[in-house]
Amino acid sequence: MIRPRRSLLFMPGSNPRALDKARSLPVDGVILDLEDAVAPEAKDTARDLIGRTIAAGGFGSREVMIRINGLDTPWWGDDLAMAARARPDGIVVPKVSSVADLAQVAERLAAAEAPGTLKVWAMIETALALLHVEALSATGQQAGSRLAGYIMGPNDIARETRIRMVPGRGPMLPFYTTCVLAAHAYGLEILDGPFSDFSDAAGFSAECAQSRDMGFDGKTLIHPSQIEACNAAFTPPPHEVAQARAIVAAFERPENAGRGAIQLDGRMVERLHAEIARRTLAIADAIEGKK
Repeated sequence: MIRPRRSLLFMPGSNPRALDKARSLPVDGVILDLEDAVAPEAKDTARDLIGRTIAAGGFGSREVMIRINGLDTPWWGDDLAMAARARPDGIVVPKVSSVADLAQVAERLAAAEAPGTLKVWAMIETALALLHVEALSATGQQAGSRLAGYIMGPNDIARETRIRMVPGRGPMLPFYTTCVLAAHAYGLEILDGPFSDFSDAAGFSAECAQSRDMGFDGKTLIHPSQIEACNAAFTPPPHEVAQARAIVAAFERPENAGRGAIQLDGRMVERLHAEIARRTLAIADAIEGKK
């Protein structure tokens, strides 16, 4: 079953009003944040607040994730224990750099008897993660792995590598492409990182379109004003849905049952196009079902 992940909004875990608002926003998912958005002295309070918020429910069809603190901090163990009890849909782990990092998280969750439905999303934010992304992806096929996908962290990548953040992201595109390939080669999903200047609507829309065309499954957000444009970019437009339905219907005709390629509306269409079309329809139907 395909689950739309067009838009996932980071929400500060120490802000009760923000967490309450998360229940009504038109996003596909929320990431309740214990890391960057929470000051050190507020970590314990935020952890308790997130646990109570998830227990109270009310998020509807929205996917709920918790971003814990990094494995090099004194807080991550308590974060993970709370998440295992709270049972969100996913745990976002920042600054994953090695297979050992993923194994450590999986082992801790198993010891806490967290349900198998609790998935791990690794943030790609370090130079080592970029270098090891194929090995990280391969762990998703191992027994006991909870890895569901990646979330890009462009700001931390820029800080560590000194790659400049420029409009269009030209210097980073080779690394982004490698991460998309590694994710999809092993059946994982991958979400683009946030666009920091939420006052730049045109720039944000352009980056959403670029993300979609590069093969990202959605994008993480830092402000509710970004939701509408992000959802629009990652929602298959009506003409693509209509074309997909026509392709699937054409290959389902008895006379085309054994054919690898057919003519449709003046062009050659292969069975691989039917596979793409079926995924488009599955996403469109899932989005429609959320309304």
